Amino acid sequence: MNASPDTFLADVEAYMGDLGRKARAASRLVGRADTGAKNLALLATADAIDAQAESLKQANRMDMEAGRASGLDSALLDRLELTDARIDAMSEGLRQIASLPDPVGEVSDLKYRPSGIQVGRMRVPLGVIGIIYESRPNVTADAAGLCLKSGNATILRGGSEAIRSNQAVAACIREGLEKAGLPANAVQVVETTDRAAVGRLITMPEYVDVIVPRGGKGLIERISREARVPVIKHLDGICHVYVDDKADLDKAVAVAYNAKTQRYGTCNTMETLLVARGVAAEVLGRLAPMFTEAGVEMRGCEKTRSLLGEAVGTATAQDWDTEYLAPILSIRIVHDMDEAIDHIETHSSRHTDTIVTEDYTRARRFLREVDSSSVMVNASTRFADGFEYGLGAEIGISTDKLHARGPVGLEGLTTLKFIVLGDGHIRQ
Repeated sequence: MNASPDTFLADVEAYMGDLGRKARAASRLVGRADTGAKNLALLATADAIDAQAESLKQANRMDMEAGRASGLDSALLDRLELTDARIDAMSEGLRQIASLPDPVGEVSDLKYRPSGIQVGRMRVPLGVIGIIYESRPNVTADAAGLCLKSGNATILRGGSEAIRSNQAVAACIREGLEKAGLPANAVQVVETTDRAAVGRLITMPEYVDVIVPRGGKGLIERISREARVPVIKHLDGICHVYVDDKADLDKAVAVAYNAKTQRYGTCNTMETLLVARGVAAEVLGRLAPMFTEAGVEMRGCEKTRSLLGEAVGTATAQDWDTEYLAPILSIRIVHDMDEAIDHIETHSSRHTDTIVTEDYTRARRFLREVDSSSVMVNASTRFADGFEYGLGAEIGISTDKLHARGPVGLEGLTTLKFIVLGDGHIRQ
């Protein structure tokens, strides 16, 4: 006789509770592990990934075939694929994390008070971090490495479409932990693809200290709505490039083209191009044929369409608020930087926005006034990435303003507590 739905749900809840208990116990051990042991685990995992590259690709091919058969769209398939370059990036990311200073135990702002005590702050792990993500199997290695170096245990729940790839990466992580003598339960990959596992993971604050979701807007909205555990998140990556009328136009063309076409399915890809009217004819005259050749569908405002004609479709109000994750681009010609900043303020998801300009004063103003987690001058939005920022890797991008903002690396996975040093001091 088949088990009833209630029995199956109870089994999933019991399984997740067991993972939580093991993670909480492991967090105490990894939280006090020395830097050498953590670095050894990271380097051993990197070596295992290099050695098992063919096995990783074989597992990934099975996931890719299943994904195509189930009708996954091109953006998700792009995120799912493990190429040689992405496997190399995984192992290099782990080595870079190992090379970074260990934040755990760092003491700052230690000062004497009039009473004679010393008061300061110490950086400590968050504890147990639950990470829920879709498609990208490289997240398994990145997240495990960052959590480990920052002294946290982690429970990783990848998407069903990447189950074989994630398990293959998890085997490399277990090998690394074993060689370093660290508890295997410091990194646990959820083995069931049942959605009930997510519901349990985000509602057990007795075991999990923070949740980091990485995936589509629907997933993140659900987690934010239902979680009983604090969430570090971003919902959309509606990123803008503004070409100022004081821009170097060669730079502008290069930055805008790269920001859109380097990869389509990432949250730091440009979705809207804003161009000052004084340079619109030349900039768009150069860019439009390049985007057309690359297969990018352009949707423009009325001024853009009058300039470029039938090569550009009509941008609707919804387009300005859409994260395409596809070869589609919205284009708007603006009067000046004030109008560009107003547009960004209205439509940006607070992820990443760029100005291309040679005017120092305007660049400084853009940096100051645009309220996004990453604001750039003369650089592609595609640089908004933990690896590119020197964080080793990232556990996600946060567009929240509390605790962590932007790419979340080691410091974002720790917190501060006050410490007090005395010598028998008593309060009078």
